[in-house]
Amino acid sequence: MKDPKCSVLCVDDDEDTLEMLRIALESGGYKMVSAINAEEGLKKAKADKPDLIIVDLMMEEVDSGTGLVMKLRAAGLNAPIYMLSSVGDSLSRNIDPIELGVAGIFQKPIDPTALLSTLKSKLAQK
Repeated sequence: MKDPKCSVLCVDDDEDTLEMLRIALESGGYKMVSAINAEEGLKKAKADKPDLIIVDLMMEEVDSGTGLVMKLRAAGLNAPIYMLSSVGDSLSRNIDPIELGVAGIFQKPIDPTALLSTLKSKLAQK
């Protein structure tokens, strides 16, 4: 792997999802930092200052992902945040990503090609 130029914090309580994200991100040249719950994610975000953050919507509690996004923003972290959801397209119809403070929503299972394409585009804007 070449030296990673950008770091991505991934917060999800599913270790299989984290491993899939790690493989995809590292293959694209990104450094991945992972957390298995919202509390750990907030600590790592403050310490590591990632370039981009991916947060699972439903972890230890149904709304822990949205709560984490609000805490990240309240802490002054301005990295683009993407929500990760397994509830399907209905989430996009029921939640306004901009109102929530996220750059977009990825559906599980994640398409690695679409993930890398989105990240490349979003991080190029920085």
